[in-house]
Amino acid sequence: MASEREVESIEIALMLDAIKQRYGYDLGEYVPETIERRLRSALARSGLAHFGELQHRVLHDAACFSSLLDQLTVQVSDMFRDPEFYRVFRERVVPHLRTYPEIKLWHAGCASGEEVYATAILLCEEDLYERAQIYATDLSARAVESARAGVYSQEQASAFAQNYALSGGTRAFEDYVVSGYGRVAVRERLKKNVVYFQHNLATDYAIGEMNVIFCRNVLFYFEKQLRRRVLGTFAQGLCRGGFLCLGASEAGPADAELFSDFAPRERIFRRAGAA
Repeated sequence: MASEREVESIEIALMLDAIKQRYGYDLGEYVPETIERRLRSALARSGLAHFGELQHRVLHDAACFSSLLDQLTVQVSDMFRDPEFYRVFRERVVPHLRTYPEIKLWHAGCASGEEVYATAILLCEEDLYERAQIYATDLSARAVESARAGVYSQEQASAFAQNYALSGGTRAFEDYVVSGYGRVAVRERLKKNVVYFQHNLATDYAIGEMNVIFCRNVLFYFEKQLRRRVLGTFAQGLCRGGFLCLGASEAGPADAELFSDFAPRERIFRRAGAA
């Protein structure tokens, strides 16, 4: 007879299959340990006793599914996370971006928008923002709305300011936000060239002719086959000589025909071919 743990594993597999059939989201290619851990956390927060009960609710309540999806795909982010990455990006990538009359950047898996606005700030300081278009996407509709709002806690803002200074920022971080009631809001001028929308990296097409694609600390949630497909999507989306920026703990692209090392320590790679 199957143990309780084995029964729960069966229930989890059934739930993932039900979600795929009902809503079209295939979470089976995410790292199983991560999905299982987050599902158990979601079950505990729901107050329900079994995954079967949670599955029933998710299948019959789209709002419940939306909330669950947010919990399963949540990403933790900060403005200017890994300050050395931004310092190197400013010193080595920006000179290449200056050679283009227009610049297109894509933040894939933008979460709540912190890194999108960090990029906007950097481009402003390098006098490139006016010729830039930033596309910011996430699987979670709720994350997209949160990112579009650009509102964060004062505690977060203190960490952002420290990271900003370490990254080579040239002004006071407070110049880019409005404070009040224990929160900070990104100034509107940083939002005007940003377009937010929902996008599924596992199934949707690439956004084309990008000069830079950021997908930092997302790919390690994916199984090997899905990671390979997504990297192929990024290769399709980048112009020749375009840059791919990954997270500090993520392996770089293995296909030398598609990407070459540019600043591998900071996880910056370049699309093969002349710029």
